[in-house]
Amino acid sequence: MQEKFRPNIFQFTNVVSNAARLLQLGAEGLKPHTKTSFSMMTESVQSSLKSLGDPQQVILCGIEAQACIACTTFDLLERGMEVHIVADAVSSRSQTDRLFALSRLKQSGAFLTTTEGVLLQLVQDAKHPNFKEIQKLLAHPSPDTGLLAFFSSL
Repeated sequence: MQEKFRPNIFQFTNVVSNAARLLQLGAEGLKPHTKTSFSMMTESVQSSLKSLGDPQQVILCGIEAQACIACTTFDLLERGMEVHIVADAVSSRSQTDRLFALSRLKQSGAFLTTTEGVLLQLVQDAKHPNFKEIQKLLAHPSPDTGLLAFFSSL
C-alpha cells in the first residue's frame, strides 16, 4: 500500500497496521511486483506462484477494494483458487465502494475474514512452532476499520 494514497484511503493507517501484522508471519521472502493493471495477476506474479508450487489458496489485503482487490480476486477465482480477503486489511477511497466491493466479492465466492482470523487459522494449534509469535501479534486487538456497521446489517 503506497504511502501516497494515505490522504485518500478510508482508515488507511489502521488498514496498513492490520496488513503489517499479517506480513510479520513469513513474508520476509516476498518480493514486490510492479503493475499498471488493476489485477495483481501479472506475468511476474504468475511466475512467482508457479515457483511456490502453484498454491490453491490466497490471502489478499490492500487497496482499492473495488478495483485492485476485486480484479485480482476475480482472476484468482477464475483460476479455481480459494481466495481469502482480509476485510480489516482492505480499503478504498470511500467506505461505500469498500463495503459494496466486499459484498460483491463474497457473493462471487471469496471468503471474507479478519486479521486475527487469518493468523489463528494459519497456526490452528497452540503446539504450532509460531504460536508464541502469533500470541504476541494478538496481544492487542486489531484497530477498528469501520466494518461493524456493514456486517451488522447482513
